[in-house]
Amino acid sequence: MSDKLVLDGLLEAALYAEDLDAAEAFYAGVLGLEKITRVEDRHVFYRVGDMVLLIFNPLRTVTGSSSTQMPVPPHGAQGQGHLCFRASAPQIAAWAEALEADGHAIEADFHWPNGARSIYFRDPAGNSLEMAEPRLWFEA
Repeated sequence: MSDKLVLDGLLEAALYAEDLDAAEAFYAGVLGLEKITRVEDRHVFYRVGDMVLLIFNPLRTVTGSSSTQMPVPPHGAQGQGHLCFRASAPQIAAWAEALEADGHAIEADFHWPNGARSIYFRDPAGNSLEMAEPRLWFEA
């Protein structure tokens, strides 16, 4: 590959959940994400900062798109996925408190060797979600 080819960042990320009603209640209701669209029992999409979070029902996407206008290839995943949200230290503290108060257990809450804090919790489909300070990967 050419040294001149550079990616600007991620535009979208996908998780999979068979129960889209439960996913929607969690991502819109608990996390407060802005819903972009939902198509029946196939997918629900959310805006997260300058990215889009795609939640697909793997039972529906494994066959690919039936639309000739949008020929998306088949895709899907089995098991629990992982996604990390960017958050400041005060935001992480507030989220940890709010999630636990709402009955969502914090599975892990720790500081990495560089001092960045992360919390881990689950969505209704069992996906592992993390909130971490950007300095986990990038200098402050």
